[in-house]
Amino acid sequence: MLKSVLTVGGWTMVSRILGFARDMLIAARLGAGPMADAFFVALKLPNLFRRLFGEGAFNAAFVPAFAGMLAVEGPAAARQLAERMAVLMGLWLSALTVLGMVFMPYLMAVLAPGFSTDPAKFQLAVELTRITFPYLLLICLTALVSGVLNGLNRFAAAAAAPVFFNVLSMAALLGLAPFVATPAHALAWGVTASGVVQLGIVLWACARGGMALNLFRLPSVTPEVKLVLKRMLPGLVGAGVTQLNLAIDVIIASFLPAGAVSYLYYADRVGQLPLGVIGAAVGTAVLPLLSRQVRAAQPLSAHRTANRAIEMALLFCLPAAAGQALAAEPIVQVLFQRGAFGVAEASATAAALSAYALGLPAYVLVKVLVPGFFARGDTATPVKIGFAAVGLNLALNLALIGPLAHVGVALSTAIAAWFNAGALGLLLWRRGHLLPDRRLRRRLPRLLGATALMAAVLWLGVQLLFPAVGVWRYVALALLVGAGLLAYFVAAWGLGALNLSELKQTLRRRRPAKA
Repeated sequence: MLKSVLTVGGWTMVSRILGFARDMLIAARLGAGPMADAFFVALKLPNLFRRLFGEGAFNAAFVPAFAGMLAVEGPAAARQLAERMAVLMGLWLSALTVLGMVFMPYLMAVLAPGFSTDPAKFQLAVELTRITFPYLLLICLTALVSGVLNGLNRFAAAAAAPVFFNVLSMAALLGLAPFVATPAHALAWGVTASGVVQLGIVLWACARGGMALNLFRLPSVTPEVKLVLKRMLPGLVGAGVTQLNLAIDVIIASFLPAGAVSYLYYADRVGQLPLGVIGAAVGTAVLPLLSRQVRAAQPLSAHRTANRAIEMALLFCLPAAAGQALAAEPIVQVLFQRGAFGVAEASATAAALSAYALGLPAYVLVKVLVPGFFARGDTATPVKIGFAAVGLNLALNLALIGPLAHVGVALSTAIAAWFNAGALGLLLWRRGHLLPDRRLRRRLPRLLGATALMAAVLWLGVQLLFPAVGVWRYVALALLVGAGLLAYFVAAWGLGALNLSELKQTLRRRRPAKA
């Protein structure tokens, strides 16, 4: 499992770094005004549907079924299942894409009703979303083929594909902007082009892995397909609940002054780095492994997998959360404060980042805990918990947006995430599917102690090194990050939360795997 986590996490780290470069370029060219708000809403809409129909609900139902069929009935049966699901998904999403592009003004009036007070901003958002909407079909098919690769224990290509989203977005902004109406239009075209490239990459990887897929066969609904669809339905509702949370944030932020949507976007992008590298990596690697262990009736191995996944996630996300909360202002200044993105925009974004950071461990734990339900064919329980989380998020948004503006939106999301993670963990424990072992019980308080010591070092470093100006702010942030990491890992080792001999053994095991 650790090898798979490192593979996914490594490629995701590359993608996130390039994503920061892309966002830095966007901030410099678009800033945080009406044009940026319109583009981020245009990007949000296909991503909402992608997570709804592609990654969340589909992977929850498809990956365990594909992995089980591959193990029991062989590659031919597993390939047929994948092809039939791909054809059905392609037909359905093609129709949805066409309808969405036709009725986009009405859809935009629901997603960003606050934009209607500014007709130019509303029209720009409609135009940009029509350009990016085909990305929905392309990236959902990419998610399906990535699920096949994950079921084959081939994680590299699926994790590497998003790199091209960032590369092509930057290329379009730099090269295409002079030839289209606005830089935002160039970005939108880059998004759609990246969908074509990502789908091509994962299809090529599948063919190299001996699982070439035919996406143009006649549709066929077999009993196996019906089972996946049956399991997908509650997962679809559950993913819809999660995306409803995000949609609520956009709807409420659209009523705030210009720039609020952009502040939340930039803050969320920084927060997504550890979430993507740690949470997505661990969750992606755990689901197929846990599915095989549950299907093979190996409860002790399943418990051990869950415990090590939680431990691994907390080892990295606890210091990341503390670092983002305490050093939000320096981080945002270094990443984004240039060109059209000024001091006021940096301060507003940093406040949102600090609020998001409070929920970072919860966001990661949700991705680690949900496979415990999915691997056992239970896609309904996370739905019920998700509905409660949506209600809590909406209530908190309405209560906090008045006194805290856009920061209240971020804080509401963080609190709802802690509720979600706590409820998932409690139910798994009550069902006997999550039993913290002695190692986890021993190391968790030590991880918290190491994080507290790192937080003290970071707080002192911020007081001593900032405010810094010019090139010195880059040096100051590098010193701050270095001091925080050194303090954390030395404290974790000294307190017994990190075993260096285990790390060395892991690195030794990875060398022949790379070769």
